Amino acid sequence: MSGRRVALSVVGTVLVVALGWAMFSALGRRLAAPTPDAEAPPAIPAAPPATGPQIAATIYFASEDGTSLVGVQQDVPLGDTPVAQARALVEAQLAAEPPAPLARAVPAGITLRGVFLPGGDDAYVDLDAAARTVVPGGSHNELMAVYAIVSVLTTNLSPIACRSSSTAARSTPSPVMWTCVSRYGRMKG
Repeated sequence: MSGRRVALSVVGTVLVVALGWAMFSALGRRLAAPTPDAEAPPAIPAAPPATGPQIAATIYFASEDGTSLVGVQQDVPLGDTPVAQARALVEAQLAAEPPAPLARAVPAGITLRGVFLPGGDDAYVDLDAAARTVVPGGSHNELMAVYAIVSVLTTNLSPIACRSSSTAARSTPSPVMWTCVSRYGRMKG
């Protein structure tokens, strides 16, 4: 192949990649923006102020640009058992309102059905069916919601820790997602 032909192939490939990137970026922004005729999610009644002992826990919100999670300290009721503490943490994550300029990583309207700690450093979070429908389109938004729930448990509950797992999706930065979150929808690795 001549040098000119190689150069044209490289330029053509770069242009195709740049065009694809621009299209997916524009599509992502368009899907993330609410449509004018979309109904607002149902309001979640505010939980009554907790009485009794509290712990300072880190709750996670999406950064202003939506590319990372930011931890914010909030008071969460102290659970009597590790399962009760895990439930209190996930419920706090689901109900928490972000301070400005942060945004919710887990959309309103998702409710917790159960938390299971079978032993070791595994945790299973059972969310209702709304978890599949209220998260705005795109895998990035889904990952932000999953990582917020995983992070609230791994940061605040000492028996749960991120670890390598042979069943984890190899492309995810946090393999514990497979063992910390269920009923959210399995991701194929």
